[in-house]
Amino acid sequence: MTEASAPRSKWLGPAFALIAFALFSTHDTVVKTLGGEYAVFQIIFFSVLFSFPLLMLMLMQDRTRGTLIPVHPWWSALRTAMALITGICAFYAFSTIPLAQVYAMIFASPMLITVLSIPVLGERVGVHRWAAVIVGLIGVIVVLRPGSAELTLGHIAALTAAFTGAVASVVVRKIGRDERSAVLLLYPMTANFLILGALLPFFYKPMPIEHLGGFALIAVLAFFGGLMLILAYKAADAAIIAPMQYSQILWAAVFGWALFNETADQLTWVGAGIIVASGLYIVVRESFGGRSETTPVLRTKPRPATGTSPRTRPLERLDDDGDT
Repeated sequence: MTEASAPRSKWLGPAFALIAFALFSTHDTVVKTLGGEYAVFQIIFFSVLFSFPLLMLMLMQDRTRGTLIPVHPWWSALRTAMALITGICAFYAFSTIPLAQVYAMIFASPMLITVLSIPVLGERVGVHRWAAVIVGLIGVIVVLRPGSAELTLGHIAALTAAFTGAVASVVVRKIGRDERSAVLLLYPMTANFLILGALLPFFYKPMPIEHLGGFALIAVLAFFGGLMLILAYKAADAAIIAPMQYSQILWAAVFGWALFNETADQLTWVGAGIIVASGLYIVVRESFGGRSETTPVLRTKPRPATGTSPRTRPLERLDDDGDT
């Protein structure tokens, strides 16, 4: 690498990550827009339907020999169930409450992953990371303001998505080296397709062609956001890329104000700031050698698995296989 190219390459990882999270934020905005017209089950079903062709293109690169039978069937079933719940809850939250509040609560995932890594991964969590978890919990309470602000089903859905997304992420961290990428990709998407397809007759609403295009756009944005995130992790360390997810709170402010007439109040921003600071501190602690044996937050990609589109880590493995 030449001296001229070194400074440019240093910025490639963060640049790819910022593009990825801009795409993801646009994805969430489209979900919110369609959520005003359609049930969340219909949105997820059709976004999964449009994701399958993109997934098949990626799976053509999978050179791993084997079947689609999971090596760890119970862990795989748990991860599939958690991804299904995460998708339903996250899409519902985006449809019903302000974007900034949804992101603030989903940003609690690093502290949940830290706690869950103890029983699932055998991680030892020291006093510093426990303190960060407690501080993050305080941030969530500040955002929710129990007793002084209305706690809606959308808020509960966002918190549930943060928890179930963290469970799915930790499970992938545990079994990801053993399971085929095809298993990690196909099972959650198939579960969404079958279960929500069975529920669709009870919630289906006829769609004009432009709304059908919106469902396709959700799939495309998620897919290319994932590809951008793969490039980001290839170009820079996880400790640099992971904090880039917090740029979504800025997109939430822009999209919320411009499209939905949303203005987050001061306590929402204060609480979000506390949660972000907690997540950043956990990332910093895991970045130093000897502070964490499994680095569960750093090795878990920022977007929670929802089963609605190909997720980043399996796609990254497929991409690596294709390069060998």
